[in-house]
Amino acid sequence: MNLKDLHTEDKAVQTYVLFEPTEKVISMQIAKGEQLKEHFTKIPALLVCISGNAVFSNENGDVINLQSGVYVNIEENIKHKIDAIEESNFLLIK
Repeated sequence: MNLKDLHTEDKAVQTYVLFEPTEKVISMQIAKGEQLKEHFTKIPALLVCISGNAVFSNENGDVINLQSGVYVNIEENIKHKIDAIEESNFLLIK
């Protein structure tokens, strides 16, 4: 999903609750051609692509192209990985 798709009203300022964090917010960068290796998370997380181009995939067969503004809800105990097509920056919210 893309953040811009959440704001459909004709208002100057709009908000939308995506995720209620319980732990922390992490800034993450993955270099071009590198991978965040396959792993699990013990709690749900929200991954928001800030810049770059990468591919998120998980053991359920979901494959999501991550570009600026695209986000994915990461389920707990589901194996997943991220492959960076170009240098990419993310916010990981747990």
